[in-house]
Amino acid sequence: MNSTATALRFDRSRFRDVLGRFCTGVTIISAVHDGGPVGFACQSFASLSLDPPLVSYAVAGTSTTGPRIERAGAFCATVLGADQGDLCHGFGRSGADKFAGVAWSPADGTGSPRIAGGLAWVDCRIETVIPAGDHRIVVGRVVDLSTPENVQDAGPLLYYRGGFLAPRSGPQAVPGPTAA
Repeated sequence: MNSTATALRFDRSRFRDVLGRFCTGVTIISAVHDGGPVGFACQSFASLSLDPPLVSYAVAGTSTTGPRIERAGAFCATVLGADQGDLCHGFGRSGADKFAGVAWSPADGTGSPRIAGGLAWVDCRIETVIPAGDHRIVVGRVVDLSTPENVQDAGPLLYYRGGFLAPRSGPQAVPGPTAA
């Protein structure tokens, strides 16, 4: 198929609708910049490589927080639990003090904020930033990662079709795909 035929059938709302049917987990990407915590809600966080250990996330080119995290040179991704939708909404807004009333502690490796109550934390140093359309892809090298001890795991906060999707019966072990 040639690119002209593809371009003629492309529609932004259809693109969002179709890709919105791909369920994702939700994280908060955070760092310390100019002595204070900064962060944003992110549903594009992903594992990228096992050797070396790399993760990635995408941030909109219009984001004011993204460049501050990039200048910090490090970030911590907090994986949000099913009960953290309000926290996610707070970090999804621009202009407000997103950390007001939010409990966090510095990650051991980089000092980036680990948000309390998360299901997991992945602490990283920024390896590279790649321009990609109207976003930037940030690749981080994992320096530390952890899960909380003695926490009731109610499952992840899931994002689906523009809203949150609560797990119906909690986490269930399902075999993953095998490498081809």
